[in-house]
Amino acid sequence: MKRREFIWFAGAVSAGLAFCKTARLRGEEAKADRWRTFEVTTRVEILDISGPSRIWVPTALLAPTPFQKTLANEVKADGGTVNHVDSKEDGLGIIATEFPAGVRPVLAATSRVATKDYVVELSHIGPTSKENHSELQHFLRPTKLLPTDGIVKSTATDITRGADSDVEKARAIYDWIVDHTFRDPKTRGCGVGDIRFMLESGDLGGKCADLNALFVGLARAAGLPARDVYGIRVAKSEMGFKSLGVSSANVTKAQHCRAEVYIRGVGWFPVDPADVRKVALEEPPGNRPLTDELVKKTRERLFGSWEMNWMAFNFAHDVALPGSSGRPVGFFMYPQAETKDGRLDPLAPEAFKYEITSREIAADGE
Repeated sequence: MKRREFIWFAGAVSAGLAFCKTARLRGEEAKADRWRTFEVTTRVEILDISGPSRIWVPTALLAPTPFQKTLANEVKADGGTVNHVDSKEDGLGIIATEFPAGVRPVLAATSRVATKDYVVELSHIGPTSKENHSELQHFLRPTKLLPTDGIVKSTATDITRGADSDVEKARAIYDWIVDHTFRDPKTRGCGVGDIRFMLESGDLGGKCADLNALFVGLARAAGLPARDVYGIRVAKSEMGFKSLGVSSANVTKAQHCRAEVYIRGVGWFPVDPADVRKVALEEPPGNRPLTDELVKKTRERLFGSWEMNWMAFNFAHDVALPGSSGRPVGFFMYPQAETKDGRLDPLAPEAFKYEITSREIAADGE
């Protein structure tokens, strides 16, 4: 399909909205059932033009969830051919744009989403709605960066030894991640997420795509369906965390990966051990120990809840970019680009630049 503007809508999904009742974030006040609407725009330009070029950007999540309604994904790419490719299993949408030689490669993509704070309580474990076994099997599979055998399997077995229920296994893995890993500010971007390397080398430092991938891989190895949820922070934290929000409308470097684990009798359950470590390292005055009261409260809050000042992209791993001559990417959270000379580094601004901005359009109940 070739035209200047390509627009599609991922309608509000009501099926997932009754999944959990949001009233509090682990004992702290939140506005019940308040949906906030955000508009997030990504502008991408290839500076070092060489022959035909391609740009790929992720859309907002194309899957039903209780925490996000994707209202629209739009793109404008003058002179380019735009296609939309999706994978329902991973809630993945890819805007794939090709520019012929001689055309300035510039793309502007906008997503509009409604988000609601996501809290799942464990006090009422019981029968869940009919399980989708193929979906759960999909989130038990090994991937290139998330193997479930060898040292990953043996580590998961050691961590969960003595744990009888899904909740106990998930909590044991969560606590192990918080206790044994650390946030490394020198890690490039959000990290790589190569969990076998992390365990074999003993280097358990990294950022969200490392630490939360470790949770997901260990959970799968322990028999619990789990998934990374890749996205981006879009607003300041209303919970008062300076380290867990953004300070301006420019959110270009605010990508953040979270995680979910499937617990029988509960359903999909949100966790974020990487953000516990981020609070410990970065929340003023910084370098807080795990015994610090704020860190302890955060540790409890992030086992079962997310503050939704954040927009989800997808659950995908080993993503083949449509039309690319390069290798699949381990996960799709950053814009990607390619010229006849090959794939460009999304974290290097010399030949490839992008800016992501966010603005809040509305919040219900205000």
